[in-house]
Amino acid sequence: MTSALDTVLAEWDDVVEAIERCYELGWTDGLPVVPPTYERVAQFLDRAGRPAEEVLGAVPERRREVTVGKVAANAVMAGCLPEYMPVVLAATEAMLAPEFNLIGPSSSMGGAGILAIVNGPVVRELEMNCRNNLFGPGNRANSTIGRAVRLVLMNACASIPGLFDRSVLGHPGKFSYCIAENELDTHWQPLHVERGLSRDQSAVTVFACDAPRSLRMAATPEAMLAGAADVASSLGTSMANSGSVGDTSATVRQGEVGLVVAGTSDLWQGWSKADVREHLHPLVRRSLADLRRAKAVPGEVEPGDEERYVSLVPSPEDILVVFAGGAEANTCAVIPSWGPKVGSTAVTKPVR
Repeated sequence: MTSALDTVLAEWDDVVEAIERCYELGWTDGLPVVPPTYERVAQFLDRAGRPAEEVLGAVPERRREVTVGKVAANAVMAGCLPEYMPVVLAATEAMLAPEFNLIGPSSSMGGAGILAIVNGPVVRELEMNCRNNLFGPGNRANSTIGRAVRLVLMNACASIPGLFDRSVLGHPGKFSYCIAENELDTHWQPLHVERGLSRDQSAVTVFACDAPRSLRMAATPEAMLAGAADVASSLGTSMANSGSVGDTSATVRQGEVGLVVAGTSDLWQGWSKADVREHLHPLVRRSLADLRRAKAVPGEVEPGDEERYVSLVPSPEDILVVFAGGAEANTCAVIPSWGPKVGSTAVTKPVR
């Protein structure tokens, strides 16, 4: 049996030996991978309908180009089915977009993961999970698409832990971080429609971020968003990490926050996603005194700083709102963005 990834040729006599050889070559994320044989990779390329040598994007700082063929090999290793390939390609194109600034979150000590949020008809076609145990195990498409993104980062973009990936702690989402939005059980506009695509298109949005922090609040929109604001305003997140103080105001570096809302759509009758953002935005703040005590902004606490508040999110549009998860309880998850000094913008790409 023979396989190739980049320019490396590996040979083996049986499947177990193949898996061990992949470990020796450094192709894994620490878990066993499916050996990327020529035949299997060819199936993925056929499904994509795109040539192996097509360049999707580059990481110029590492002198790396990412091709369709490299993505196919990593999707095979992640355990994907061929029909998942267009979604993995869209996620890869999104994270290679210049505005995503991949070099930042993929090498930062902050340990961000790359969350892929899938929308559109492809969610139903691939039977992706958009309901219970949203961020957990159990669904092949979610698990392997998210894992494929991580393997592409490691094998094609050189984001190898301890080398260019300098995470101090990391988080479990760096193994696999992929969800789908539950568009059919809500009156809200899907994320990809809000970001300029049509409802009948499929799309992937990538977002460099920390692990989700879930919370369960009283079953009113105002109570849910009060809890979300409290979590989003925590000291130590990227949104409260750095800034500067002028004569009359303080600013912190631009960031985004993701809000994944579960429960019943009935709770949000009369509310749009825009209403959620407008309500939540002014609540995501900290006093200047808190930020100075935490050394998030320079200077010592001065009289009046306890009453001076700093908004931690520049605008309501910087809040990504997604409806997904189980309907048994009114729960939400707050996901702080990455971005200590240079930011990363969420990017949406259609599934071709």
